Amino acid sequence: MKSSEQTQQHLAAIDLGSNSFHMVVARIEDGHIHILDNLKEMVRLGAGLDADRKLSSEARSRALHCLERFGERVRELPPGSVAAVGTKTLRQAKNARSFLQQARKVLGHPISVISGKEEARLVYLGVSHSLAAEEGKRFVMDIGGGSTELIIGEDFEPLHLRSLNMGCVSMSREFFADGRLAKKYWKKAGIAAHLKLRPVRRYFQKTDWNSATGASGTIKAVGRVVQALELESYTITLASLYAVRKKMIRAEHLDSLALPGLKSDRKPVFAGGLAVLIATFEALKIDAMQVSDGALREGLLYERLGRIQSEDTRLKTVTSVQHRFGISQKHARRVSKKAHQLLTACESAWDLHIEDAGILHWASSLHEIGLAVSLSGYHKHGAYLLDHADLPGFSFEEQDWMSVLVRCHRKKISKKLFKNIAEEQQQTALYLVVLLRLAALLHRSRKEETAVIEEITAGRNELTIRFAEDELQNHPLQLASLEQETDYLHNVGFTLQFS
Repeated sequence: MKSSEQTQQHLAAIDLGSNSFHMVVARIEDGHIHILDNLKEMVRLGAGLDADRKLSSEARSRALHCLERFGERVRELPPGSVAAVGTKTLRQAKNARSFLQQARKVLGHPISVISGKEEARLVYLGVSHSLAAEEGKRFVMDIGGGSTELIIGEDFEPLHLRSLNMGCVSMSREFFADGRLAKKYWKKAGIAAHLKLRPVRRYFQKTDWNSATGASGTIKAVGRVVQALELESYTITLASLYAVRKKMIRAEHLDSLALPGLKSDRKPVFAGGLAVLIATFEALKIDAMQVSDGALREGLLYERLGRIQSEDTRLKTVTSVQHRFGISQKHARRVSKKAHQLLTACESAWDLHIEDAGILHWASSLHEIGLAVSLSGYHKHGAYLLDHADLPGFSFEEQDWMSVLVRCHRKKISKKLFKNIAEEQQQTALYLVVLLRLAALLHRSRKEETAVIEEITAGRNELTIRFAEDELQNHPLQLASLEQETDYLHNVGFTLQFS
């Protein structure tokens, strides 16, 4: 299998946020992370989203130039050592796919788009590793450019995750356009933020948490201003937030605003972020909040380190889903093992990589999830569930791939079903579909035993399997299934031969 070295010495994490792009590069020593480099650029990707939810050419250009600079730093790192994710704006943008194709080329590494809940989980992971251990539950908050994440967790485990559609960029654009800071705009922004918080307010109020921590740009910026104004020494309080807001109202406009500790690049989106923070303090009755250095990018580092150390969150997720939907783990392992055997024989001819093997394994593990809905058309039900489920550890792209593999693992197949896969990757997706179909087919009797394979030969859009003598005659169900399978695959331009 084409994989990076097991003893990776360096990792990098890149957060393509709605306001700014961040990158950290770290060295791994004895299982510990040591930060070597930290880069940040204000890209304002969210501000480049127009009314039709398309990224403007100017925003795309700013982002690509930034990633080109980041790429110079990490391009030589081995595959799998760079975790790059997009958040709220790339979740929204209709033309995100074409942008990501360009972005991956200039960065030199894959970029995934993650859900709001996955963003919240990674934020908590980064924050919890940056704080001293404490007893009981903690509340963690992150205000990004387009979304706000609220989390309650204990130790390193998030227990409740919510992502709200409001952030410093979106709120500033909507309520403080052209730099206006009059009191009436703060009132409107506060009401809007409270409405966003209303569905989650009761849960977070009644949960018994011992401390509150804030992460990322807005809250760190507020913390610096509060300290510079000597309102508080180490924490943020509601009284200190009101004092900062009062100074901003008096300024009336951003052009007249002079807040000590506030950097010029943060200034255009500071009001929107402050409005969200004040509303959250009010709605959740927060007394004081400390500021953390850890955030999403640090969470990405620890998540990737966990994968290296065989503590993959995705494994926990798949096991949990198998239990929840009553999937036979024994049969899933059979199919996954057979799929891997087939992939090993084809990997060179089909140019398959370790990431492809991972997707094939996860899809094999969950290919029967749709049986929880109905036997009839269960592959379609399974694809729907994988498209819409919250799967911690998985990106939207990984879920798209699993959904396509599960949807196409049986019955008729059409290339139209591959529309959610980037065009240049659809050939690889077809190969993985073929492997999953054959693995499931060979274990259709739900037994460990299958017809013994002596040789597998792969070519572009073709696969030849030679079974041991008399094996297919001794397994008539597999023989009949393979005969039908040749017709199914022929319809998508793939040739399957067996003897």
